[in-house]
Amino acid sequence: MYQLYRKQFLKCDINHAWEFFSNPRNLQKITPDYMGFKIKSGADKKAFAGQVICYTVSPLFNIPMEWVTELTQVKDHHYFIDEQRFGPYKFWHHKHFFTETEDGVLMEDVLDYKLPFGILGKLVHALYVKNKLKDIFDYRTEVLEELFNKN
Repeated sequence: MYQLYRKQFLKCDINHAWEFFSNPRNLQKITPDYMGFKIKSGADKKAFAGQVICYTVSPLFNIPMEWVTELTQVKDHHYFIDEQRFGPYKFWHHKHFFTETEDGVLMEDVLDYKLPFGILGKLVHALYVKNKLKDIFDYRTEVLEELFNKN
């Protein structure tokens, strides 16, 4: 099992942050183009527990694959959790936390994940997946800086 943790400060109020992040369509805005990320269904409503969202992603050699996630828990203006139901990971549990502060919102991501294929999965993680996830979250940080923190 692996974990990726990120935190980022957003210069906005909790309502603005929540409005952006609780709209599943905004995920495409913060995902690099090279991922070939396209929402197929389930993103027509604001985040709610039980929401199932289907995507197509092309993380490797431009080969499209289906990815299905479910928002298993949502607490308005505080957090939501998405879990993979079908896709490239053996396990995917992504927690998004939002904490209002005097100066804005602290956003935290805690991603716990595991790859399939045992030892081969560990090798692929070390050679490719770990860095790819880092790049994706780095891109997300840059986009969110532009959207929320540039005056």
